[in-house]
Amino acid sequence: MRAEQPHPEVQLVLEQVAALEAVPLNQYGAQGARDIFEQFNADIDEPEVGRIHDTTVPGYRPQEGDQRDPVPVRHYRPGEAGETAPTVIYYHGGGFVIGDIDSHDVVCRHVCDQAEVNVVSVDYRLAPEEPFPAAVEDAYAVASHVGATPDEFAGDGQLVVMGDSAGGNLSAAVTQIARDRREEAAETGREPAMHTPDIDRQVLVYPAVDARQDRPSWEENSEGYYLVEEDMLWFFDCYLGSDLHRGNPYAFPLAGDLHDLPPATVVTAGFDPLRDEGIAYAEALEDAGVPVEHRNYDDVIHGFFTMLAPPVDIERAHEAMDHVCDQLRRNLA
Repeated sequence: MRAEQPHPEVQLVLEQVAALEAVPLNQYGAQGARDIFEQFNADIDEPEVGRIHDTTVPGYRPQEGDQRDPVPVRHYRPGEAGETAPTVIYYHGGGFVIGDIDSHDVVCRHVCDQAEVNVVSVDYRLAPEEPFPAAVEDAYAVASHVGATPDEFAGDGQLVVMGDSAGGNLSAAVTQIARDRREEAAETGREPAMHTPDIDRQVLVYPAVDARQDRPSWEENSEGYYLVEEDMLWFFDCYLGSDLHRGNPYAFPLAGDLHDLPPATVVTAGFDPLRDEGIAYAEALEDAGVPVEHRNYDDVIHGFFTMLAPPVDIERAHEAMDHVCDQLRRNLA
């Protein structure tokens, strides 16, 4: 599950981070942490894709007539105008507190270019200003709208949800909500206020899916490997608002019933506190009869999937991206 030492490129990244002598993110406060995180995300305009367009989609609507603020999204389109392709909805990581569509621009460009898919990147609301379930509501609202209006995003009707870390959590939650809404409609004969999306696949990159904090990977990797325990606990406190949500499967998807969910690609990292819960989720999906392709990169850290361009450009990130995009191409007709 974990190599003896991190990959040499990863070790160099860790040494560079240690040289900064920065205090844990939580000590800067939410906005300060966002400002610090933004400094580590250089503007990268590669790879080129067919078109990039910022827009909004309607917000979450629990019942007819409700009005919510629209959700900002960024649409990456491959190829030429007029061509259709499957659509991947991407939810960025950042502990539900930091990150945005700019911080994960390079990831979405690679997915769009390599998998030849539309990507709709979601700028969901962040905690602690907007705690759970705000991010989940935004995540589901986008999936619902894109699923109902594929032509608006040059889609061919096939739909994937994908995300890293907190975004992996949101992806998993959206699949459970869609299944639950569909089953409830079948049982009651009442259609939900919002379109229920048909999701063909879920791609979960080191997802945060479990309320437990006692798995071996938490202890092994709690300090010195980029994501530290102090910040993780802070992220969860900001996001949940109340410990009453710890058993809610839309907050922590491993608590849910995992039957009848879309096939999954799961990526985990050896030197990551979230490694074991990602593995547990992949195993639980398999036990529920869901087809799963899981790959653990045993010599990398949390966040490695985004390290695709200078100043932080590592081999393993490209390997994982190649694998994920190959999975998408092979599983989408």
